[in-house]
Amino acid sequence: MRRSKHILLVEDDQVDAMTVKRALKEINVVNRLDIVNNGEEALAFLKDPKNYTPGIILLDLNMPRMNGIEFLKIVKKEDSLKRIPVVVLTTSKEDQDKVDSFNLGVSGYMIKPVDYKKFVEVVKTIDLYWTLSELPD
Repeated sequence: MRRSKHILLVEDDQVDAMTVKRALKEINVVNRLDIVNNGEEALAFLKDPKNYTPGIILLDLNMPRMNGIEFLKIVKKEDSLKRIPVVVLTTSKEDQDKVDSFNLGVSGYMIKPVDYKKFVEVVKTIDLYWTLSELPD
C-alpha cells in the first residue's frame, strides 16, 4: 500500500481482523491500520474530523448493525467519501453480492481464502495493485 496512506478495515470478526493484520505485517506493509466492526462504526470514523481519510477501505460484507452493502450505499453518495477506493474482502461468493458491490462502485471484490498462505497472496495482490495505481490526492 502507499506508505503515506492509511488503511481502514471494516470487519466484525476478530479472527479475520487479526489475519489481515498479520498478513499485512508479513508482506511488510507498514501503513497505519484502523479497524472498525461494522458499517455504522466505519461511517462514524470517516465523518469524524479528527480521523484521517484512508487511502483504501477493506470491507467485509457480512456484518451486524450495518452490512457492507448498506455501508456502500451511503458512502458512495457522499462527495467527500465516494472516491476512497473500497475493496470488498469477504467470504460471500454470492453473485448478487458481487453485482451489488460493483454497481455501488467498489474497486475490487476478493474472496477470503480459508488457507492462510492463500490469504496472504490475496492481500499481496491488493497491496501490489494499490502501490502501482495512480490515485487522486
